[in-house]
Amino acid sequence: MPILTVAIPVSLDAAVRVAVRQRGISPDRLVGAALGEYLNSHHHRMYQISTSTALVEGVSEGAVSSGFLLAHGDFGLGTFENLDGEMVILDGIIYQVRGDGAVTRRADEFQIPFAVVTRFQEEVVFDAKNLERLADVERLCDSHRESPNLFYALKAEGQFDQVHARAVSRMAPGTPLVDAAAAQKEFCFRDIEGTLIGLWSPGYSGTFNVPGYHFHFLSRDRTKGGHVLDCSANTLRVGLQTLCEYDVRLPDKGSFLTASLDKDPAAALEKVE
Repeated sequence: MPILTVAIPVSLDAAVRVAVRQRGISPDRLVGAALGEYLNSHHHRMYQISTSTALVEGVSEGAVSSGFLLAHGDFGLGTFENLDGEMVILDGIIYQVRGDGAVTRRADEFQIPFAVVTRFQEEVVFDAKNLERLADVERLCDSHRESPNLFYALKAEGQFDQVHARAVSRMAPGTPLVDAAAAQKEFCFRDIEGTLIGLWSPGYSGTFNVPGYHFHFLSRDRTKGGHVLDCSANTLRVGLQTLCEYDVRLPDKGSFLTASLDKDPAAALEKVE
């Protein structure tokens, strides 16, 4: 058989070793299967760790490793253990936006409690002009979504007049999301170039995901960011991708197993958003 020699990150090597041990298969077989899935995968798949209901109820323990998450996508949103900031995943890199809006690139191996990722590949591209509010961005994206029953990934790039954002700060284990949001800090960036990383989810997905639009911001120089509350811009380049395959990985240990997840999180999510 052909032999392929490649260099991989230390974090990915560690993840391979763990998977080989857990599944009882050879590294050759594992890597071959992963490459086959990646090269033949349909680029309409989103991969999610845990659920929005669990996050609302304070289940914020790490469920999977960062290396494992990046093996399933290079673009997305999430948070960190004990709600320690906003997560932005862009071009296969995880960024942590802390409570003051400062950004740290995370290249280490760590545990993630909640995230949604995809392999971003824009299918529709358009210019959004004269944007006075975030609602204007959403309205223009609405016109390019073919169905209210599918999921979408969106990336909007350009020069922003202003971005109003917020970020949660590290909380005690088990803190409900609404309580964490009450203590969040807000900040405004002006005359800044950057990217909106967004997802749109149908209303029926509310018990698992955040329904409607969910945007995080990352500046071009990767020093500022946060969960977007509002923004304005003259012109943005917007790329949109339809997602019709939805994979969810549920935590198999920790407080997720005993938490009460029967409540409808809609009201709490609306308040937080």
